[in-house]
Amino acid sequence: MEETYTKYEIDNLIIVGGESSKKKYPGPTVNETLDAINKNLNDNSCNILCGGISIPSRSNESKNLIDKSFHGSEFFTTQVIYDSDNVININHFDGEIIIDIKSTNPTLKHKKELENKILDNLKKSYSEDYNYKLNINIVKPTIPQNANRLDNIKNIIAISSAKGGVGKSTLTANIACSLKKMGFKVGVLDADIYGPSMHIMFDLVGSKPLAVNVDGKSKMSPIESYGIKILSIGFFTNMDQAVVWRGPMASKALNQLIFDADWGELDFLLVDLPPGTGDIHLSIMQKISINGALIISTPQIVALADARKGVSMYQQENINIPVLGIVENMAYYQLPNDDTKHYIFGKDGAKNLAEDFKIPFLGEIPIIQQIRESADVGRPLSIDEDSATAVSYTHLTLPTSDLV
Repeated sequence: MEETYTKYEIDNLIIVGGESSKKKYPGPTVNETLDAINKNLNDNSCNILCGGISIPSRSNESKNLIDKSFHGSEFFTTQVIYDSDNVININHFDGEIIIDIKSTNPTLKHKKELENKILDNLKKSYSEDYNYKLNINIVKPTIPQNANRLDNIKNIIAISSAKGGVGKSTLTANIACSLKKMGFKVGVLDADIYGPSMHIMFDLVGSKPLAVNVDGKSKMSPIESYGIKILSIGFFTNMDQAVVWRGPMASKALNQLIFDADWGELDFLLVDLPPGTGDIHLSIMQKISINGALIISTPQIVALADARKGVSMYQQENINIPVLGIVENMAYYQLPNDDTKHYIFGKDGAKNLAEDFKIPFLGEIPIIQQIRESADVGRPLSIDEDSATAVSYTHLTLPTSDLV
């Protein structure tokens, strides 16, 4: 070592070594090297940094290597703490170990549980003398090609409203019918596990999906209404029965509706999401590849506050789903034979929100009694060719149809 930096006039020498509990390698061990450095490094003519590489599955090696590092020499190391593709980087500086890892789950609960688990394991396996810091970087999950097993569906559109009661499901039903009238093959997945409504809006109360054999596997066959394929948890529960499930149970039921169904070939699958930004939304976005999202809101400030959160959810780096546009529902009311528009819930709220986020504003849907009545009897209003409102739904649908 002395000959090397004397002959070649090296000012900085970095030594990287490893330890093994099972094999003997030729040459000095890390510990022997450190001792040699301590004995010979007296003139300060050369800066020697000694680093170590440890094997993830052998925690004792890592612990010993860290312990051996503090023998009076400066220490530089890149430690692999555990075997995981999620570890991005690990740095060790003066008794502080900083670990950067990646995760696809952005929820605060998950990040806290992950942080506690890793830090607890580090302190047990290595030492409590070090100050451990964990940086969790949220990344978008990679969905392998064909992993979602929905190869026959060209486009999956999420229809969302962070606020309940703004008419999201009614709009979903009418957009589905508008797409069908344009000649597309359409399906609707009612992902609102706790408050399903598609079975009502398509006059399918009491209907039950049949089982079909697909490549030797039993699958659900979606029920068709007005030429649109429908699946909803409402097919499997009584009208008076509340769905009281925790998140994992709801996600499991949703998986069955998605992956255990024979959707066939579709141009569009519309996913009617529940209100909010919770487990159901994350489950869907992490399991299937969504082409875009529509946001529904009323112009009321309270509804817009939640809609803003809904837009920001899709724009998060780890989710990154294009927002196709915002629709303002219940925008105004007109009395019969009167052209005056009464803005009961406020004016241009959703339009201003779209401008703030620089996303398309798709239009307004007024408060019309026929919309409510048609939904209640299970015949979406957009089926009617001559209705002015049906034409409005068609205009709203055009940006979605451009995906094909």
